[in-house]
Amino acid sequence: MEFAMERVKVALGAYLDSVLGVGGQALSIEPIAGGQSNPTFFLTRGDVRMVLRKQPAAAMPSAHAIDREYRIMSALAQSGIAVPKMIHYCSDPAVIGTPFYLMDRIEGRVFNDPALPGVSRQDRGAMYLAMADTLASLHAVDWERLGLADFGRPGDFFDRQVRRWTKQWGLAGAEPSSDIDFLIDWLPRNVPPGDITTIAHGDFRIGNLMFHPTEATVVGVLDWELSTLGHPAADVAYSALGWKLGAAEYMGMADLDPKSLGIPSEAEYLARYHERATHDFAVEPFHTAFSLFRLAVIFEGIAARARQGTATAENASDVGCLAGRFARLAVEQVT
Repeated sequence: MEFAMERVKVALGAYLDSVLGVGGQALSIEPIAGGQSNPTFFLTRGDVRMVLRKQPAAAMPSAHAIDREYRIMSALAQSGIAVPKMIHYCSDPAVIGTPFYLMDRIEGRVFNDPALPGVSRQDRGAMYLAMADTLASLHAVDWERLGLADFGRPGDFFDRQVRRWTKQWGLAGAEPSSDIDFLIDWLPRNVPPGDITTIAHGDFRIGNLMFHPTEATVVGVLDWELSTLGHPAADVAYSALGWKLGAAEYMGMADLDPKSLGIPSEAEYLARYHERATHDFAVEPFHTAFSLFRLAVIFEGIAARARQGTATAENASDVGCLAGRFARLAVEQVT
């Protein structure tokens, strides 16, 4: 592994010299822990500090779309949504093994634990309200003005998404699941009426927000690989899963006491979003079930990479086991 990293340093150092003119000093590469999908690294060369994000070695079809991440964050740079500045995209896998992009390194705090340890009760509440405000602001962005009319297909969002994730389930080579079979049948027959099209982040949760080093404000929205044009209810329902999942279930806090922590209730969080939102819709059990179904498929994909030995995170095998739990909870939302 050390030899492979040294080869990457040499190849990447030469590439940075030729493309960006960033040379002359030793290149430091530091893996960023916690990711389950696209490997991410801090790069330091003298006083130049960047973040590199790349595809994993074995990417499933239509997944790990770092080109889309680069495009959406580039487009959002002038929108008022807090995103890092994009620097460069490299589509050539010959450089370091897979395509990658470079972005500015911004300073702040990222919390993988939704209980926000080490934060005051007052700031915890303010952070969750800032999360709702940020999501509402994202959904208000004029995506056509930003040149994103071809970033997704307006209309029939949930029908297309159910088909997509059903296909991904089959590609993951998972064991048969009666819960997944139920959802594959039930979801397309129960899509709520009405269509709204906004930018949809696709993985909007507290762990994908960077907060100011000392203040309860969002300074960066991260991890855009699932972004597209879609119905805003998908983002809102997904972002609220923390109130339904347990602390050991990836992004949950349902078995904690959010009120004692200063965290607003799910109802208060949703009310804050709707206060700021420019679109009128309700988050229904369908949306929650869909979010959990999609999460189950994603986690089964993580388990598949663990079986192949190509997973990004060391705990990928354990995390992949949560797929069945998410599918069961999804069924419980609608039965």
